[in-house]
Amino acid sequence: MPIRRLVLAVSLFASTLVFAGDTSPSNPRDTELEKAKAAITRKDWAAAQAVLEPYTATNPRSADGFNLLGYSLRNQKKYDESLVAYKQALTLDPKHRGAHEYIGIAYIQMGQLDKAKEHLASLDKICPYSCEEYRDLKKAIAEAK
Repeated sequence: MPIRRLVLAVSLFASTLVFAGDTSPSNPRDTELEKAKAAITRKDWAAAQAVLEPYTATNPRSADGFNLLGYSLRNQKKYDESLVAYKQALTLDPKHRGAHEYIGIAYIQMGQLDKAKEHLASLDKICPYSCEEYRDLKKAIAEAK
């Protein structure tokens, strides 16, 4: 019995090392996303866009990258461009809660409440017991009325 526990412990330790290796800060993809997130935290939307445009070009399957790009563009009031980025994020991951929330907010800012409500309905299906993205978009829609 002790050998089985030892094997299990070694296996868990090894899998932890493999997992940690995949997400290390030295991974260039992670570094670029972290740079973009830092720019977003500073509300330096143009700097975030400058990082995220090449990032999404070289990582065309990154729903998170496109979502953050859309967020950066929307905060620069580049609504049409932000919609393109959000739609790409949703094409890659139709259940991306952040992209649904943020595209909904973009539609509110563009005066298109019906489209914002469509994304609220999508969030209602994605997280039926409510989630932060659903609550935030619902509140934004209520405030826009």
